[in-house]
Amino acid sequence: MTQISYQLYSSREFPPLSETLAMLKSLGYGQVEGFGGVYNDIDALVSALDRAGLSMPSGHFGIDILENDPDRVHAIARATGMKVIICPFLMEPERPKDADGWRAFGARLEKAGSPFLDAGYVVGWHNHHFEFEQLSDGSVPLENIFEGGPSLAWEADIAWIVRGNADPYAWITRYADRIRAVHVKDIAPAGDNADEDGWSDVGHGTLDWPALMTALRKTPAELFIMEHDKPNDDRRFASRSIATLKPLVE
Repeated sequence: MTQISYQLYSSREFPPLSETLAMLKSLGYGQVEGFGGVYNDIDALVSALDRAGLSMPSGHFGIDILENDPDRVHAIARATGMKVIICPFLMEPERPKDADGWRAFGARLEKAGSPFLDAGYVVGWHNHHFEFEQLSDGSVPLENIFEGGPSLAWEADIAWIVRGNADPYAWITRYADRIRAVHVKDIAPAGDNADEDGWSDVGHGTLDWPALMTALRKTPAELFIMEHDKPNDDRRFASRSIATLKPLVE
């Protein structure tokens, strides 16, 4: 069953969380995706979700907390009813420099995720652009991550694939069976929206979301998660984006 969700990172500069959740519910969202900052008070988070009538089926967790404090990740996931646990990013100094390093990182993430995989969670990786930068052997980091972590799912961030100068359709086809969640975002025409780091509301940028959804419907993905890395108006982004996507998933 297709679910339209919203990555709360998009509204990090528009507190309080309770008002964000109420706004999302009023616009027709049923789900949200968590990230680090919203987990500080689990009881308050669960109460806020309950009051808004929203669920949190997925969340982002850094590799450090997955490795060093899995009990806390379990506590957050159980309290919120999460089913999908995603590692979202590596800071540049931590990124491997070659294919062997990226394969080792994939194995590291799979090992960190193994208690969650064993408990029935989906565990995966969320891409940015750097996973598509060619390495010295001609490979790119994403394929090496997945080689090192054969059980890892993929939360495919389509706009970051494009920003990595890669073909999203080719990657969707190649790893279709791993795609369990999708970040739905858009890229403004060149030179536009500089104050929003060149991102756009979904359906108001350069990506062909009707065609992309046709390709993504051939994958197991059920969660389609709106994200904008730097909106100057999160309500505008949330409203216009769900208006674009909803007809494509009905």
